[in-house]
Amino acid sequence: MQLIIVESPTKAKTISKFLKKEYKVESSYGHIRDLPKSKLGIDLESFEPQYIIPTKSKKTVNNLKKLAAKADNVILATDEDREGEAIAWHLATALNLDQQKTERIAFHEITKSAIEQALKEPRQLNLHLVDAQQGRRVLDRLVGYKLSPFLWKKVARGLSAGRVQSVTVRLIVEREQEIKDFKSEEYWTLTAVFKNSAGATLEAALTHIDKKPVEKMALKNQAMAEAIVKDLSGASFLINGINRKETKKNPLAPFTTSTLQQEAAKRLGFSSKKTMLMAQRLYENGLITYMRTDSVNLSKESLVMAKIWITETYGSDYGKEAPRTFITKSRLAQEAHEAIRPTDISKNPELFTGEPSEKKLYELIWSRFTASQMPQAVFDATHIDIQGKQYTFGANGSVLKFDGFLKIWKQKFVEKELPNNIREQESLAADSLKPEQHFTEPPPRYSEATLIKTLEEYDIGRPSTYAPIISVIQYRNYVEKLQGRFRPTEIGTLVTKILSENFPEIVDVRFTATMESKLDDIASGEKNWQAVLKEFYAPFSENLEKKYQEVSKKDVVQEPTGINCEKCGKPMIIKFSRFGKFLACSGFPDCRNTKQVKEAPKKIGLICPTCGTGDVIERRVSRGRARGKIFWGCSRYPDCAYASWTNPLKPAEEKEGKTEVLEEKFEGIEETTDEKTSQ
Repeated sequence: MQLIIVESPTKAKTISKFLKKEYKVESSYGHIRDLPKSKLGIDLESFEPQYIIPTKSKKTVNNLKKLAAKADNVILATDEDREGEAIAWHLATALNLDQQKTERIAFHEITKSAIEQALKEPRQLNLHLVDAQQGRRVLDRLVGYKLSPFLWKKVARGLSAGRVQSVTVRLIVEREQEIKDFKSEEYWTLTAVFKNSAGATLEAALTHIDKKPVEKMALKNQAMAEAIVKDLSGASFLINGINRKETKKNPLAPFTTSTLQQEAAKRLGFSSKKTMLMAQRLYENGLITYMRTDSVNLSKESLVMAKIWITETYGSDYGKEAPRTFITKSRLAQEAHEAIRPTDISKNPELFTGEPSEKKLYELIWSRFTASQMPQAVFDATHIDIQGKQYTFGANGSVLKFDGFLKIWKQKFVEKELPNNIREQESLAADSLKPEQHFTEPPPRYSEATLIKTLEEYDIGRPSTYAPIISVIQYRNYVEKLQGRFRPTEIGTLVTKILSENFPEIVDVRFTATMESKLDDIASGEKNWQAVLKEFYAPFSENLEKKYQEVSKKDVVQEPTGINCEKCGKPMIIKFSRFGKFLACSGFPDCRNTKQVKEAPKKIGLICPTCGTGDVIERRVSRGRARGKIFWGCSRYPDCAYASWTNPLKPAEEKEGKTEVLEEKFEGIEETTDEKTSQ
């Protein structure tokens, strides 16, 4: 018997379909060894982790040991990334396998040909990849288990800090501060409608004055705009330039983990967690290639098959002469990996029979890949310059000539056809000159898509960390998601302030990115993982000890209120818990009187759908396991009992994502560093 071990039962079931009876495929249900939850579990001299087999994994380990003892050969077939390599290494260790003889196979897609090819090319465990995963795990454990107790002592119990988690919250807090500090500025634009002798109309905007471009903020007030209108009163206008040309638009690259999460958020309203859950199911059922990747590489086989299928389906005009390849922009990308694509392009999404959410995501992945191998979209573009005195107005038009990849990858664009019956040096009459007032706007709050894009741009985390980090910062009540945008909570802002002032290197995006680069060096064998951790931990530990002495909880979180305790007469002060502010007696622990801080309910601009009279307001749960969580209810409570866990103004798909976050449970106090699951 040949025993193959994978992480997931779904993956095991799919692989079993492709193999002969001599192979038995079993699942480890994810990691079978981990650090203990009740203690640090790391030797601070050597940084060696003290792994244990969790109770939930003991039965699985015992079963695998029995099967391994009977097997002629054991083959570890976990995922091809660092986390998968580490799972394979933990299996080899826990099952007492000879690592020199144990076969390790990896594949980018779960198809018959890929599995058969992998079995022909087994290799040994890549211990450099294992070291990189261990380095990340230990680093995040050190930051989480050392900084979190500091927050407990100086702020409130139940708080947590993390290497990537805390930087992500800082980005959201700083964006909120940018919005608060933003000063709106007034500016004006000038649009004209012209007519020629044949009655053709042409709308154009002021672009140049004295041949100098008009910048966005050039017309600062109404007086400046109206002065131009007055100056142009009675002026003659002339078409002094018509430029017609063909423009082309290229298709986008196939998906990486990051771009998939971004596009699924924008087009489908999926949370990153939901996107990765659906993608994992598609992968394990053999429909798409591996979904944790930062590369846009494509296999030669997939490019050939795409050209054949596109040509046969849409005709030779849509079949490119040569396959289109893409260059990965990410500095840390692992080029050995491949982009996310369908394993078989002929499996049209219309034939999909699975869950609706899975179908939507499969269609997105299929469409993006297929479009990437189709020709450019071609437009006929026209630009017209109209001169009046020293002022130049410009009109732009664009008409689709050949849809190319847009036949598959639907994008919003506006066609604007300019009149054909106009010619250069033709005189025009100004039918109207319309000044319009505008105001600059603050930067928008992060959406799920823009936050992931920013994390990727700064090299914060890796593809597998985005979804769990975004989930955990909401679960920890550091940020809240309202109308699809992230906003920091009071406690999230306070924790960020404390960490920024006392541990600036931990919440510095450059530190996080540098550490990711060092982890990559470990994976390539260029650095020793214990040496990297030692370099980080010595100054971190010294600073932590110093801050325990320097930082006073009273100075950090206690604010006077001018209110006296009705039980003992001592002053009431404002304190913080992980759920936000509350009033407490300064006589604690002799007097344990506490009260909620009353805040004005936030209306969302919707009348209660149940009673039709009250306003729907944003509220927080005041007690129980869900304490501090946001919900939406009627302002007439208790006369009206309407309540919803999801914002009733949100689209249905966004509501699904919010519900998942509310129901998710996390254990431990350090950040979740990877999203490996077993299904």
